[in-house]
Amino acid sequence: MEDLKTKAELLTDHVSDYIETFVKLTVVNATQKATSVASVSLMAVLIAFFFMFVLMFAGVGISMWLGESLENMKAGYFIVGGFYLLCGIVLVLVRKKLVFPFVRNQIIKKVYE
Repeated sequence: MEDLKTKAELLTDHVSDYIETFVKLTVVNATQKATSVASVSLMAVLIAFFFMFVLMFAGVGISMWLGESLENMKAGYFIVGGFYLLCGIVLVLVRKKLVFPFVRNQIIKKVYE
């Protein structure tokens, strides 16, 4: 009878160790997935920030070049501004097909890795 009690106590200890290990493993997996998603999101933001500056300086350069070519600086800036407006409208119209699914798919891929 005492042998049965000893085995039951050992089994209880092993089950509690198993549960603690499972909880720790779950926390580690969740942390890995969260950091993976955060890194993908941060990288996307940094790339977007970089391209924003590239577009800004390219726009200023093209505006100045067009303004000198047309001998009217205001016209150069308005032409480039209109082009950016047209690009923005196109981007808003196709955002569900091009931009957001790509970012969403990258984040989902990182979650399930």
